[in-house]
Amino acid sequence: MSIIENRKALHDYSIEERFEAGLELLGWEVKAIRAGRSNIKEAYVFVRDGEVFLLGAHITPLAQASTHVLVDPTRTRKLLLHNAEIRRLIGKVERAGYTLVPLDLHFNRGRIKLNVGLAKGKKLHDKRDADRERDWKRDQQRLLKQNTR
Repeated sequence: MSIIENRKALHDYSIEERFEAGLELLGWEVKAIRAGRSNIKEAYVFVRDGEVFLLGAHITPLAQASTHVLVDPTRTRKLLLHNAEIRRLIGKVERAGYTLVPLDLHFNRGRIKLNVGLAKGKKLHDKRDADRERDWKRDQQRLLKQNTR
C-alpha cells in the first residue's frame, strides 16, 4: 500500500533500477507518516562513509506529539540496505554518473519502506518526448473508447 509517491522524480529522471530500503525513524515520525503527513518531493538520497541517507524529506509532526521531544521535520534519516546493495549503489553513483532519487513511501508487512531509484537525469527534449508519448496514449484510449460505442 503506497503512502506517497514522488511523481516529479519520474518526470525528471529515467529510472534504471529500483531498490527497497527501510528507514530509521523515530516514533513520532512513524505516527505522522501513518497519518499521511509526509512529503518526499524535494528529498534526495546520498551516500556517505559507506552508508545511505535520505535528506530533505519533510515529515510534519502531529499536534499530539510528545512535548519533551524536539522535532526536526527535515532531519537526515538513515536508509537500511544490505551491504551488497550499498556497494553496488556506490559504484554506480561514483563511476557511471547515476543519482539516487526517492520514488515512494509504502507499507510492507506493517513496516514503512522507501523505494529508491537508480536514475539518470533526463534532458529537456526527453521530457518533451515523454509528454508527447503520454498524450498520444491518452488520445488512443479516447479514440478506442469512442469506436466501441
